[in-house]
Amino acid sequence: MKNKILFVVSLLFGLLFINAGLNKFFNYMPMPDNLPEKMVKIMGAIMEIGWLLPLVAVAEIVGGLLIILPKTRALGAIIIFPIMVGILLINILQAPSGLPFAIVLSLILGWIMFENRRKYMSLIN
Repeated sequence: MKNKILFVVSLLFGLLFINAGLNKFFNYMPMPDNLPEKMVKIMGAIMEIGWLLPLVAVAEIVGGLLIILPKTRALGAIIIFPIMVGILLINILQAPSGLPFAIVLSLILGWIMFENRRKYMSLIN
């Protein structure tokens, strides 16, 4: 039962990141009009660095695809981890209204990484 729940959660988590990555290329989800001024400045700064947004988008797409598949889930979690740290930091420091969702995503990623901890042991030892 736990494996089925983990699969469904990983599937939804992976699809969310694939969607976020694809949106960075195709802009099919418009930005909200009521973004805080700090967030508008941050997004402007990120877009000024021409290579950063495509790099994050590719990492989100690849990480999301890998997280969906049980065999590659551990690698996908490692790819998504630095992006999740960035999401958490932005929500903690600049946009606290999105913090509950960021915490839920962090907990899901933590669970995925915890369930794959044996695969990471060779990196630590």
